[in-house]
Amino acid sequence: MELFSMEFLSALLSIIIIDLVLAGDNAIVIGLAARNLPKHQQKKAVIWGTVGAVVIRALATLFVVWLLKVPGLLLIGGILLVWIAYKLLIEEKGHDVEAGGSLWEAIRTIIIADALMGLDNVLAVAGAAHGNFLLVILGLLISVPIMVWGSTLILKWIERFPIIITIGAGVLAWTASKMIVDEPFLDQYFANPVVKYGFEILVIAGVIAAGTLKKKKGENQLETKAANE
Repeated sequence: MELFSMEFLSALLSIIIIDLVLAGDNAIVIGLAARNLPKHQQKKAVIWGTVGAVVIRALATLFVVWLLKVPGLLLIGGILLVWIAYKLLIEEKGHDVEAGGSLWEAIRTIIIADALMGLDNVLAVAGAAHGNFLLVILGLLISVPIMVWGSTLILKWIERFPIIITIGAGVLAWTASKMIVDEPFLDQYFANPVVKYGFEILVIAGVIAAGTLKKKKGENQLETKAANE
């Protein structure tokens, strides 16, 4: 993949969107974990907790990029990412995070919570990077300020423009479909460009349609339940 080619730039744009819809929520974890500390320690907890979280995320992402080169794992990763895209559409993320009582407890909570919540982000960024380590580093550089400073703004955007979640799910589904069609032992099935691009469109449309229908069904059930009460 050539630097600043259309393929490179489209992959980078995918990573930015993925970070916006998946990493922004992790910033709330950072704030909640440090909320019980004195003001002068909150900033330290946020900075060092974020540093620890970013180091772990960087190592995890680079490991996953390497791991995806193992035959069969692109297909498995793609299927997992389809599920993550679907879950993004139908579920709200929770923020039940215990606040740390001391500086080190808060830092530890931030690192552990981000590692657990960031698994979807790691897989998505690794898949979108297509084995390019520069794209992984750029993705991390973009996600850090989002995690630390952008959470409130992003959550407001998402509340005001719910379409952002749909776009994010579509990008995740597209990334998932590209991982699947790039699986070496499936090359013979996707040699025809029509089949290849048709499959990618089918995955994106299927995820968005299934997620939207499931969410509407859930909302209708809640409305019916409320009306009966």
